[in-house]
Amino acid sequence: MDTGTHIVMGIALGGLAMIDPVVATHPVTATAVVAGAIVGSLAPDVDTVLKLRNNAVYIRHHRGITHSIPAVLLWPIAITGVIHFIVPEANLLHLWLWTFLAVFLHVFVDIFNSYGTQALRPFSSKWVALGVINTFDPIIFLLHVVALMFWAFGANPVFTILLLYGIVFLYYLLRFSVQHAVKHAVRNTLPSAEEIIIAPTIRFFQWRIAAISKTHHYVGRAYGRSINIYDKFDRKPIPDSPLVKAALQDKNLQAFISFSPIYRWEIAQHEHIHEVRLIDLRYRSNDYYPFVAVVHLNEDLEILNSYTGWIFSEDKLRKKLDFMSN
Repeated sequence: MDTGTHIVMGIALGGLAMIDPVVATHPVTATAVVAGAIVGSLAPDVDTVLKLRNNAVYIRHHRGITHSIPAVLLWPIAITGVIHFIVPEANLLHLWLWTFLAVFLHVFVDIFNSYGTQALRPFSSKWVALGVINTFDPIIFLLHVVALMFWAFGANPVFTILLLYGIVFLYYLLRFSVQHAVKHAVRNTLPSAEEIIIAPTIRFFQWRIAAISKTHHYVGRAYGRSINIYDKFDRKPIPDSPLVKAALQDKNLQAFISFSPIYRWEIAQHEHIHEVRLIDLRYRSNDYYPFVAVVHLNEDLEILNSYTGWIFSEDKLRKKLDFMSN
């Protein structure tokens, strides 16, 4: 989920903590628990700072080790230790329990996005992504904001947050039901599809669609149960050539491949420069595919520059590549 949603989830969890008699009857502990719940709801996303290094590192590691099983166990210990050092009067055990729940809830809700997490590490490096909730879901966010407003105006926090969680739970079930209906409609539209990827959008009834058959890639969008296929590409294996082998040594292409489950490739030559481009098919927007990886090589197959990330025009991509080469 996005940062704003994680923040309101942390505050809401702090309200639910009033169900704990130790927290409810000890104001210092209550304050510490609310702080722990908010920080715990944000801590796993500390790896966002990897963007400052480069996109390749960010793509390979975001929601990776910081969302793993060891991290879920270690984050609460670290956060609790810092808060208890600042507020030693707070009950240590109950502070840890609610902070742990905040960290766990963060990782758990991220699983429902299409991006997913490596929540099963170190047992598996597989990305767990159920793809039913958009990274920012306005309904979930607004439900939390409304509940927090009721709490701020004097409503019982325990009852309010329990009611909130009940509504959110039903909303998740509804999203799964809609996703299932969309997938069924896609199978009827594309009976030859061997794999179907359905990703949510910020709009409730709209879903991105990418599908793979033995011979083609399909890209479209669902509006309710109405399926529109916009693009159809021949499915061809990437050439096993010296040029491609050299390009695949690039860190940006490697990061892209580790992240993207469905992409197509293009190879072009501009004067004395070879270009290898990989294009993720899941994020079509306004007739353009903005998530790409591009590498330029000279005639000796030496890498000149490369880039991976979100680009919404060819001019911006060229500027990025020119910047990388300087």
